[in-house]
Amino acid sequence: MAKAKIVYACQNCGFQSPKWLGKCPDCNQWNTLVEEKFERAVHPRDELSLGAKETPTSIAEISTAEEGRVLSGIGEFDRVLGGGLVPGSVTLIGGDPGIGKSTLLIQAFAALSQNGLTCLYVSGEESPRQIKMHAERLGIVSPKLLILSETALDRILEQIKKTRPAVLVIDSIQTLFSSSFPSAPGSISQVRECSGSIITLAKKSGLSTFLIGHVTKDGSIAGPRVLEHMVDTVLYFEGDRGHNFRILRAVKNRFGSTNEIGVFEMKEGGLKEVSNPSELFLLERPLQAPGSAVVCSMEGTRPILVGLQALVSQSYLAVPRRTTIGVDHNRVALLVAVLEKKMGMKLFNQDIFVNVAGGVQVEEPAVDLGIVAAVGSSYSERPIDAKTVIFGEVGLAGEIRGIAQAEARIKEAGKLGFERAVLPKSNSSQLTHIKTPELIGVSSLSECREILF
Repeated sequence: MAKAKIVYACQNCGFQSPKWLGKCPDCNQWNTLVEEKFERAVHPRDELSLGAKETPTSIAEISTAEEGRVLSGIGEFDRVLGGGLVPGSVTLIGGDPGIGKSTLLIQAFAALSQNGLTCLYVSGEESPRQIKMHAERLGIVSPKLLILSETALDRILEQIKKTRPAVLVIDSIQTLFSSSFPSAPGSISQVRECSGSIITLAKKSGLSTFLIGHVTKDGSIAGPRVLEHMVDTVLYFEGDRGHNFRILRAVKNRFGSTNEIGVFEMKEGGLKEVSNPSELFLLERPLQAPGSAVVCSMEGTRPILVGLQALVSQSYLAVPRRTTIGVDHNRVALLVAVLEKKMGMKLFNQDIFVNVAGGVQVEEPAVDLGIVAAVGSSYSERPIDAKTVIFGEVGLAGEIRGIAQAEARIKEAGKLGFERAVLPKSNSSQLTHIKTPELIGVSSLSECREILF
């Protein structure tokens, strides 16, 4: 064995230093460098090969035929994955503790095992008895669903080669450790080594693999960012414990579109997929109430209508509050400044609260016009027509800019019974063939105010 080498690795970004530092120079986080010991064994050159030797191949001889996907039986889950499970793919799933990551995968595995596929669920945090109790609460009993409680990487790889499953889940990747590294489980070296070994095995054997990752305080997956670059797909399971809705969002997908979402509802029997989330989000919205507007946001290829609420009230503080939930705080501050400058609204002494009902996150600029309309409605105490949907991007000069996929948004609004749509004039001029709902194009905030109020 070669001489052991001691380095200090940042547990947030993976930066390595020969000496301890209070602040990581790469990610600027404090007290994240931890001492780790590396013992590098001397291997023969031929043993370093990860598989069979590859030779260059002409691009004309390479087949582009897509391998058959495997449907999990959960439509929303398959949508986010891009149409189903791809053999040999590695998917990383992150989310807050207790949000439903294990529940979703157990339900998907139960559906797969009923189709004759062998599924292996490796847990480093729960015992087989705890997982069985969880499955019984969900009404799942399947002999093809195998449970293994293990944290040693070598033993896990041995069981994978012995059982030869079609689908694998590691819950969670931070609990695994390799005997080749003396550092503790969850450290940078252990996460990188264990993930690399599992990914290599998945690619060579065609094993569809899911890695569950812990989430830090800021909501990102714990461990080195290189882990997200190594896998094929990165999914985030979002939701508020105060709401029953859960959103599975794809932020990276080599086999499908990114920013695709799947909507679920948490019930006693587990997660139930929501086929029409727009109707569910608008179910309890107030009618003829000032400060309430309906906006349409594109999540991947799916248009979703959500209720956006604003409350403007006189402030008795030196600095008025600007509180937002579900929308970008800086974007709301920018739009409020536009309203003050271009529309003459005196909002400098007003508290402004903006909320997206249902716990949904909307980030695209197309909801700008909806935010402006909701704030203006609350400020003037004039309600917006309940059968009107609003979307469009607002510029700093008060102009309304065109947006993408306007036709898909209009069709979704028409399905839910909306009679009017206020949208950018550049988009409405291209959709003259649509008769229902009525399209009202606007090019400035002043035109929008005249139409809505």
